[in-house]
Amino acid sequence: MSETTIDTQELGEKIVKVIKTIYDPEIPVDIYELGLIYDVFVSEDYDVKVLMTLTTPNCPVAESLPMEVEEKIKSINEVKDAEVEITFDPPWTQELMSEEAKLELGML
Repeated sequence: MSETTIDTQELGEKIVKVIKTIYDPEIPVDIYELGLIYDVFVSEDYDVKVLMTLTTPNCPVAESLPMEVEEKIKSINEVKDAEVEITFDPPWTQELMSEEAKLELGML
């Protein structure tokens, strides 16, 4: 397998790894485990689109967090371009958090 043919699933896993390095400023859990990432699309051209939400519409990092996600994804060599779209539909609730996040926050 040459370096130019990479599996989009493999790339998806790399993207998730990078996303897991980004933490919500108010909650000591990464944004992936918090359930803020709704979807990650990887096209055959290695363009990435992330559909994510914020814990609240007036989240203090509403401007910087999507930019950080975009920049970190773009830093992966295979990624050609990345775009982050913010949605509040459905709105984020604590139900979207992983078991790991709930455990971390003492909710289990």
